[in-house]
Amino acid sequence: MTGRRPLVFGAFTGVGLPNHGPGLWWHPDAGRIDHNDLSAWQELARSLERARFDLLFLADAVGSYDVYRGSRDQTIRDAIGLPSNDPSVLISALAASTEQLGLAFTSATLQEHPFNLARKLSTLDHFTRGRVGWNIVTSYAENASRNFGLDGLRDHDERYLQAEEYVEVTYRLWEDSWEDDAVLRDGERRIWADPARVHPIEHHGRWYDVAGPHLPDPSPQRTPLLFQAGSSEAGRAFAARHAEGVFLIAFDPAGAERHVRDVRRRAVAAGRRADDLLFLQGLWFVVGSTEEEARRREGELLEWVSLEGVLADLSGKLGIDLAGIELDRPLGDLQVAGVQGIVESLRASRPDGGGTFRDLVLHLLSARVVGTPEQIADELERWRAAGIDGINVMDVPAHGAFHDFAEHVAPVLRERGLMQREYRPGTLREKLFGRGPRLPETHPARAGARSRREVVA
Repeated sequence: MTGRRPLVFGAFTGVGLPNHGPGLWWHPDAGRIDHNDLSAWQELARSLERARFDLLFLADAVGSYDVYRGSRDQTIRDAIGLPSNDPSVLISALAASTEQLGLAFTSATLQEHPFNLARKLSTLDHFTRGRVGWNIVTSYAENASRNFGLDGLRDHDERYLQAEEYVEVTYRLWEDSWEDDAVLRDGERRIWADPARVHPIEHHGRWYDVAGPHLPDPSPQRTPLLFQAGSSEAGRAFAARHAEGVFLIAFDPAGAERHVRDVRRRAVAAGRRADDLLFLQGLWFVVGSTEEEARRREGELLEWVSLEGVLADLSGKLGIDLAGIELDRPLGDLQVAGVQGIVESLRASRPDGGGTFRDLVLHLLSARVVGTPEQIADELERWRAAGIDGINVMDVPAHGAFHDFAEHVAPVLRERGLMQREYRPGTLREKLFGRGPRLPETHPARAGARSRREVVA
C-alpha cells in the first residue's frame, strides 16, 4: 500500500434519530444518543477524532415525507427525517470540541438565500480554522418546497439550473469580494482593511440579485470544501463542474467504477483535473469476531427493520406511494421527480437494464459489508480498486456503528495502510488533497474570479 493515500473515512449521520435503517434506531446495540444533548454530540466528535476519521458529515432535509399512504404518519412512527435539528448550528459547537476532524453539513439551495449561506459558511470556516465543508443539494421533497412558500417542486433539471446560479453567487462572495491583500490590520494608521480592495459583486440573475460585498473577511479556505451527491444526468454534470467530494451509494464496486469514471471524464472535459475530485461510497458494517457471528448479528439486525418504514422512506424519495404498487412490477421507463440517480444506478447494475420496485426497496438495506475486520478490509480493498477514494460509514443501526468500526475495524485498516494513522496539517482541503487551502485554479470559482478580474483590469 506504500505510495498511496489511505482511504478517506467519514461518519455519516444527521442531527436527529439515525434513519438509514428504519426501525433500527431502537436496537439494543444501537448506542443511541440523545439528539438534543449537545454534550453527547461533542463526545461523538471527539471519539471520531481519536479514531482518526477524516470527517463527520451531517445530512439534512428541510421537508418531511408524506407520500406513503398519503400521510407522514409512518415516517413519524419510524423517525424518518423527524425529528431533525439544524446541523449548521451544531457545527460551531463541535468546532470547539475538536481540532482536526472535518465538519461537513448539507444545506439545500432551496432553504437559504445564497448571501446568508455564504456568510454562515465563512463564519464556520473561521471558527473551525478551515475544517468546514458544504454538501450542495437541490432538494427533492414536495413538502420542502411548500415549507418555503413555493407551490410545488420545480422540474428536476430546472432545480440544477437554479443551483448553478446559487453557487455562482456564493463563489463571487467568497472569491471576488475581498482581495487577498485587502486586510491590512494597520494599527498605526488605524486601517483594518483597504476599501479599494473590498468589492461589491452586483450579481443580477434569473433567481437572485445580490449587491455585496461579502461581510466576513476571507476565511482559511475562502470557499469551503464542496460536496455533492447527485447521480442523475444533471447531478453528475453538476458534480463534475463543482464538487470536490462526491457522495454515492453504488450497488456494487463495478457500478461505482462506472460512476467514478464517468464523472471524472466530465470533470476533465470541463477543464478540471481528474484528481480534483474524491469519491466516497456509503456503506454500513456488521462486524463479528468470526463470519458466523457477523452473519448472526446481521440476521438479528434485519429482524428489527421496519419494512413499512423502508417503503415510506423510498416513497418520499421517489414521490410515488409504494403502498399501492406491486413490488415485483418492473421499473420500466419510470421518470421520477426526486432522486433519479437511485433508479438509474439500479438499471446500470443489471445486465438487462431493468429491475423492479422490490429491488429498489432491498437496495436501501443492501449497502452493507458483513464479516470479520479482516474480511471487511478485503472488501474495502475491492472498492478502492474500483476507484473509490473513501467510505462514508453509515449510522446503522445508530451511532454505535461508529464505535464498533473504530474499535474493531480501524486497527486492521491502519495496519494495511487503508486508514490514516495521523492527520495531515492544515485545513480540511489540505488534509484531504495534500495541497493548498484554497480551491485549485482549475475550479470554476477560481477561474471565474480570474476572468472577472481581467475584465475589470
